[in-house]
Amino acid sequence: MPRGAADRPREERVARSRDRSDPGVGDSSTYVPIGDAVAKLRRWAADGAHIDYLSSNREPARLAGDASILRRNHFPPGRLVFRGFGESYGDVVARELPDLLVEDDCESLGAQEVAYPQIPLPQRRRIGSIVVPEFGGIDHLPDSVRALLEVGFRGAQPPVPGGPESSGSRG
Repeated sequence: MPRGAADRPREERVARSRDRSDPGVGDSSTYVPIGDAVAKLRRWAADGAHIDYLSSNREPARLAGDASILRRNHFPPGRLVFRGFGESYGDVVARELPDLLVEDDCESLGAQEVAYPQIPLPQRRRIGSIVVPEFGGIDHLPDSVRALLEVGFRGAQPPVPGGPESSGSRG
C-alpha cells in the first residue's frame, strides 16, 4: 500500500485506491507492507512454506520495482511471478500450481480481478484459497502452515479482527 495510506482506515484506503485520489497509487516506490505481513510471511517460511509473490505488473522495470520493495522491506525470499501477454492471474496460478493461494478481494478494482475463480477447475481443485479484504492484511491468519492449509482447503475464512465473524454473530 502507498506509504501515505498506512495511517488511514481500510475503507478509506480502498476508496482512495478505487478513485486514484492517493498520489501514491501506482507509484510502487512508496509502497509499504500492511500490518505485520513481513513477520507473518517469515513465520510461514520458517515453518516450511515456499513463498512466491504474484505481481500485477508485466513490464520489466515495474517488476524490478516490485522486487526492490520485497528486498527493501525484508520479505522472505521467493520468486516474483507475473502474467505474460494474454494471461489472466488465474492462468499464472494454474501454471505455478501452489498448494495455497492467499490473495485480497480486489475490492477497489472489482471482483473480476480475483485470481482463484479464474483458475481452470482441474487445477483449482488442487489449490487451497484464502481471500482477505483488500488493505486488510494477513495478520489474522494462522502462523502455522498446517493450520493455514486447513483454512484454505475447507473454504472457511478465519475471522477478521473487528469483523462480524469475530464477535460471534453469523448474520
